[in-house]
Amino acid sequence: MCGFTGYINQDGIANKETIKNMADKIKHRGPDDSGYFQNEDVSMGFRRLSIIDLAHGAQPMYGDDKTDVLTFNGEIYNYKDLQKELIEAGQTFKTDCDSEVLIRGYEAWGPKKLLSKLRGMFAFVIYDQKKHQVFGARDHFGIKPLYYYDDGKNFMWGSEIKAFLPNPNFNKQLNEDLLAIQLSFEFIPSKETMFKNVYKVMPGQYFVYKDGNVTTDTYYKYNYDHIDHNQTIDEDAKKIEGLVADSVKAHMIADVPVGSFLSSGVDSSYVFTEAAKLQPIHSFSIGFNDSKFSELSWSTKFAKELDQPNTALTMTGDDYFDFLPTMMYYMDEPLSNPSAPQLFYLSQGARKDVPVSLSGEGADEFFGGYNTYLEAFTFERYQKLVPGFIRSALGKIAAKFPRFHGRRFLIRGAEPLWRRYYRVNYVFDEVDRAKVLKNPALNRDTAEYTKHIFDDVANQDEVTQEQYFDINTWLPFDILHKADRMSMANSLEVRTPLVDKVVANFAATMPTKTRITFEDGKPVTKVSFRKAAASQVPKVVAEKEKLGFPSPIAQWINDPKYHERIVKAFHSDIAQKFFNVDNLDYILKQHADGKSSMQKIFTIYTFILWYGVYFPENTNMNYADEVVLTPTDR
Repeated sequence: MCGFTGYINQDGIANKETIKNMADKIKHRGPDDSGYFQNEDVSMGFRRLSIIDLAHGAQPMYGDDKTDVLTFNGEIYNYKDLQKELIEAGQTFKTDCDSEVLIRGYEAWGPKKLLSKLRGMFAFVIYDQKKHQVFGARDHFGIKPLYYYDDGKNFMWGSEIKAFLPNPNFNKQLNEDLLAIQLSFEFIPSKETMFKNVYKVMPGQYFVYKDGNVTTDTYYKYNYDHIDHNQTIDEDAKKIEGLVADSVKAHMIADVPVGSFLSSGVDSSYVFTEAAKLQPIHSFSIGFNDSKFSELSWSTKFAKELDQPNTALTMTGDDYFDFLPTMMYYMDEPLSNPSAPQLFYLSQGARKDVPVSLSGEGADEFFGGYNTYLEAFTFERYQKLVPGFIRSALGKIAAKFPRFHGRRFLIRGAEPLWRRYYRVNYVFDEVDRAKVLKNPALNRDTAEYTKHIFDDVANQDEVTQEQYFDINTWLPFDILHKADRMSMANSLEVRTPLVDKVVANFAATMPTKTRITFEDGKPVTKVSFRKAAASQVPKVVAEKEKLGFPSPIAQWINDPKYHERIVKAFHSDIAQKFFNVDNLDYILKQHADGKSSMQKIFTIYTFILWYGVYFPENTNMNYADEVVLTPTDR
């Protein structure tokens, strides 16, 4: 696992100090080694975290005639098979690391064929000196990050946005037009970012920069074009058993110790169980002193049953709130997922014993694990029973009345899924945004912003459409983003065996009935996955209700010690610049009365912190001074 950055030299000048400073900004991604390449066209910097072939995996890595230059972040889990295939085709290898497979494969097969063969998590860039072009690609599901900056004159790329900051040609500007999108989703569900002219390379995409122009294309797109409606729960569960066992085995490849995150949930427990079959493995869990929010009793007991070591970590309110400015720094963008601090401290604790850890992300998205998918059945029945014109009339009437039981259902029942799905207004809906935004012109139709994603699968049922939406938004831009940033801030590589091309491609063939079913009149989410897990882990774990990384943040917000920090931020010059402060006070009061969402407060608060971290020159609230860099970055 590593980090890299680079830029196109302006006026043919390669500044060695600039590229070093850019790479040092992401030193936490690779504390073990550094490397650089420069010529009259480009500057490239690399930071290495040594995982495979520790002695020979230095980068940048070169092709045979040194005309192709590679920097790579991630792991290619089928690199041994690809290495063998390339050797049989006449390629000669100098190392036993997965990085060399990329440079040899690029030269032997070309970009598209190479990408079609890869299984893993990756972001990489190859500078082709013969073609005078830069080629960059990101893995199928966006496990590893890749950004580029393009203002029409300057072009640079990197694993994290902060790598651009030391470059004098980087014009740091807030992309204020996306503020409403951020408030709605808690992330930006597109290639855009909160920095102007900075773009994500999307999952399953690559870019080519040549002659001053950048083009992007898609090499992989998850789809539901081959659903097999004849499949059964028993058959799919059996298939999942084999796929998970194979994927965990592939994700264990390393020349260093590998650990595993462990909560009380079925996903991490299943991954941990499969890993423990292969070798002794140290697990890591996190919780709180308040048992209502802590899963430690479950996870530590489970590790003991498997006779594997477990480290149990606890967090306090001070740990949580003191960390938030640092969290915003390492996130790059104002992600407001309240579970991120736990993941940081879990990674920090794990890094003391291992440089690599397995984790259980992805099962809910691919196998239908979120309880919110269940409401699709209710709405589909409502749509079948009640004609559209009646639903529309009932929705309009309900909207005119004050709150009553069933009002929200009637309003939403009149809307199409692409507008109704709860993630479209995950934090603030359009009415709430109108109240909170100081500039009403910034309020946008967030449903229209993501409608194209639902259009891709408009022929599928609502559960499938919702899963597809989550796989293309929630998974890469929230779940995997926070996993990468919070772990890599601590120089820990996190691997996700359930977010895997082979596993996912099978999940795409599963009919809805083998993802979600009803037993004794009660819905069961990710039923086939649970059945597969139940054959490997204790039944009480396989059937346990999903908790979703709980924390006492809602209670802490009302604690005077932390409440005062939020009030101070809500009355800062940052808040006054972007928000109606009176409405922020109202939201706080509503929360104290048990009538408002904690997530609304947290989303506004973290945006203010983020702005104060990345734009301290524009505010009196310099939250950059409160960032505590991890030891590698100090």
